[in-house]
Amino acid sequence: MVVAAALVGMATMILSTLNERRREMAILRSVGARPATIVGLLMTEAGLFCLFGALLGVVLLYGGLLLARPTVDRLYGLYLPVTPPSQGEMLTLVGIIGAGIAISLLPALRAYRMSLADGMTIRS
Repeated sequence: MVVAAALVGMATMILSTLNERRREMAILRSVGARPATIVGLLMTEAGLFCLFGALLGVVLLYGGLLLARPTVDRLYGLYLPVTPPSQGEMLTLVGIIGAGIAISLLPALRAYRMSLADGMTIRS
């Protein structure tokens, strides 16, 4: 559920930034950007967000385990093993990154469908 909520939040964030980036998308379209280019740009952005988020999460997890291990062992007698991620955990991370890329398809398609004239007009 946490991953689903994060994916919906990411899609919402990308959709909300499209209003500010409409001029950028219109300029790209006016110079001949194909649909695949615009969709690819936004999907790459979302994929990088997911990749860096997953990497940051793994680094924070292992950093927290290394910092907390002596204290938890001393206070509670629990040993926290610090082992590399298993194959199943790596597949889960890859699946989350893939889901992030897939969920970004909706905002990417919406960005391309925004009309060229709408992006070039000045809004107050």
